[in-house]
Amino acid sequence: MSVVSFWAAHRFEVGQALIVHVMLVAAATAAATIVGVTIGILAARRPRLSAPLVSIASVFQTVPSLAMFGFLLPLPLVGGVGAKAAVTALILYGLLPIVRTTIAGLVGIDASVREAATAMGMSPYQLLRDIDLPLALPSIVAGIRVAAVTGVGSATIAAAIGAGGLGEFIYRGLSMVDSTVILAGAIPASGLALAVDGGLWWVGRWLAPRRQARSRLVPALVAALLVTVLLGGAVFAIRSGTRITVGSKNTTEQIILGELLAQTIERSTGMTVDRRLNLGGTLICDRALMTGDIDVYVEYTGTALTAIFGKPVVTDPKQALDTVRDEYARTGRSLLPALGFNNSFAILVRGQDARTRSLRTIEDAARESPRWRAGFGYEFLQRPDGYDGLARTYGLRFAEPPRAMDLTLTYRALASGQVDLIAGDATAGVIHSLDLVQLDDNRLYFPPYDAVPVARSDTLLRYPEVRDAILKLAGRVSARDMQAMNAAVDGREKDPAAAAREFLDANLPDLARVPGQAH
Repeated sequence: MSVVSFWAAHRFEVGQALIVHVMLVAAATAAATIVGVTIGILAARRPRLSAPLVSIASVFQTVPSLAMFGFLLPLPLVGGVGAKAAVTALILYGLLPIVRTTIAGLVGIDASVREAATAMGMSPYQLLRDIDLPLALPSIVAGIRVAAVTGVGSATIAAAIGAGGLGEFIYRGLSMVDSTVILAGAIPASGLALAVDGGLWWVGRWLAPRRQARSRLVPALVAALLVTVLLGGAVFAIRSGTRITVGSKNTTEQIILGELLAQTIERSTGMTVDRRLNLGGTLICDRALMTGDIDVYVEYTGTALTAIFGKPVVTDPKQALDTVRDEYARTGRSLLPALGFNNSFAILVRGQDARTRSLRTIEDAARESPRWRAGFGYEFLQRPDGYDGLARTYGLRFAEPPRAMDLTLTYRALASGQVDLIAGDATAGVIHSLDLVQLDDNRLYFPPYDAVPVARSDTLLRYPEVRDAILKLAGRVSARDMQAMNAAVDGREKDPAAAAREFLDANLPDLARVPGQAH
């Protein structure tokens, strides 16, 4: 499918993402302009404060985007999952260029002009409003231009914390290793950045010779900035006011499961469901559920047992389920019945290697490991039930330290010979299409990973119909079903929402279709 065909097939979704992206950048840039210009005026009037204030703004600029979003997640009011944290981060990134250009613009004003204005009896406020800001405006607009263009790029990363925007397509494309979907988000983002850059460049050039126009423009600009901030806040307040919010991690399977939950709730209850899919790893989703940024998502029992609650590995599925249910209950969350499949970690090798070397178990692979290279997802390398324990249990000794990479890229890295062993998902749709072979965990290292919806207890008490809707999925999704949906998305480039919709149509036909849902 070409990019143009993808845009045509998903025009509403792309249009909505573009609007959200524009609102994120506009609200953040407007707020950064108000704050940055204020700091710049203070620094220009108090030279001793200039260096410390610029240094503080510089610190924010040096923090990598993903790290910034991570720092903001646990903070109240300005953090969490969604638009609040995204706008806060974009404001912080926008401060430095605006502060610097404001200071430069004000300091560069001819002293004789200010002296003449003062001699005419202008008050400090009149001097700032009628002389300083109009003369410094071209310089300030140059800083706003830099902040806005930077914001367009940084806002794509905000999709990792559920803020929406064009970054959703980029992350989805990465998870599917699909350049078409990546470009479907990257091209509009690049076009938006160029449009913003060109538009503000024209504004700055237009202002340069028009001193009188600048004096009239300052109040209008301030009013426009305030309106943009208020409008952006109102839009995101409306979006965040959706009654039920479904989340997911950043894998194909998780996005499909998020759609299954969302569509089942919509069909069963008629409620509007906000989707915050592709949020990132386990702990981001867990924190989002704890803080109320999402109401429900699908977790795996073994992951919750070890990675979230830090409990020792158990191999009995019922014991793992009971332990996890009790732990969730202590934190105000409810574990609902399992969906019906166990998505254990799958230690995978190339099919040709398995056949020629007679590899059937992980223990068989251990004898080959000194000549092999391994590649694992970032989370697997850190988890209690991840690589370190696996290496100890089976005596794995690779030729070099395992390569860390995005989980979704490990399958093709293995198939192409870049690595020789990976840890994937047992239900991944690409296992068969890439001729990969899962090795048997003959020493029973991995705990059970039954897929289970986990929801905030207060949400289920407030909306018992949501619990009833989710219960309709209990035991209805087999490992074969899940693998088929994953294969449809990863192999045949089907939209995750369409894959979930087709499954519900075929397996839960009694659920009413929400008006407007296309086949």
